[in-house]
Amino acid sequence: MAVFPVPRYLAETASREDGLRDWIAGLPRIVAGLAERWSLSVGEPFQPGGQCSWTAPATGPDGAELVLKVGFRFPGGEERDEAAGLRIWDGNGAVWLDAACESESVYALLLERCVPGTPLGQVLPEPEQDLVVAELLRRLWSQPHAGYAFRPLAQMCQAWADAFEAEYPAAGAAGRIDPGLARAGIALFRELPATADSRVLLCTDLHGDNILAARREPWLVIDPKPYVGDPAYDVLQHMLNCEDRLAADPAALAARMADLAGVDAARVRQWLFARSVQESPGSPLMRQVARRLAPS
Repeated sequence: MAVFPVPRYLAETASREDGLRDWIAGLPRIVAGLAERWSLSVGEPFQPGGQCSWTAPATGPDGAELVLKVGFRFPGGEERDEAAGLRIWDGNGAVWLDAACESESVYALLLERCVPGTPLGQVLPEPEQDLVVAELLRRLWSQPHAGYAFRPLAQMCQAWADAFEAEYPAAGAAGRIDPGLARAGIALFRELPATADSRVLLCTDLHGDNILAARREPWLVIDPKPYVGDPAYDVLQHMLNCEDRLAADPAALAARMADLAGVDAARVRQWLFARSVQESPGSPLMRQVARRLAPS
């Protein structure tokens, strides 16, 4: 290829991140080296692609249909344990991991390709998506995970709470939630991980665009960001993507997802309140949801 193709979302992220822009300059060499290492024929990257990774269809030496994912490694990034999580799940609800390698600035995964690969969010209405999301989460949670030192959910919540507290004062009065709700929500966001009755291997980023139609199973999970912690947290990202229902009745949506996933409804509601506060700077919807779910 005369010009190395960079997917749109990755290019947009690089326009804001100097380190990523420099990393992209070396991508042609990185991809060529991985293709040689794993004897791959690599196609054009998927569009619009991911924000921090270059992902393309690939064909293995035996004709296997694969995906090559080459990601930028941010310090402490959420993607750190993706390969380890996929190994633990071993194809049970998620794509198979064929191979992986990493360096200080790059992680590369060779994955099962989902064919036709249509995202769940483009196929089913949201209430039907709920059923698929809940069923897949139950399967992911069922896998033992003691063989690998996954990061605790508390670590992610702490980092996000710290970021909120740094961002909140600069948001401006019109773009931030009531200070009392902010304090209550972020305190709860820090506290909830420690009060869970059970701790499982979480996906943390499961929603309709990260579930693809496949041949081996009807639906398979891609792009997990594994942490260990409260299963009630793991329904959040799907709910946050269901903006119309979230705006209409967040409590009812939380109760529905809790019931389908078999987790405590009160904890899902608490998590949704706390996460809405954490996401509230600059988001009228998240401020609305937080106010409606605020403890009385």
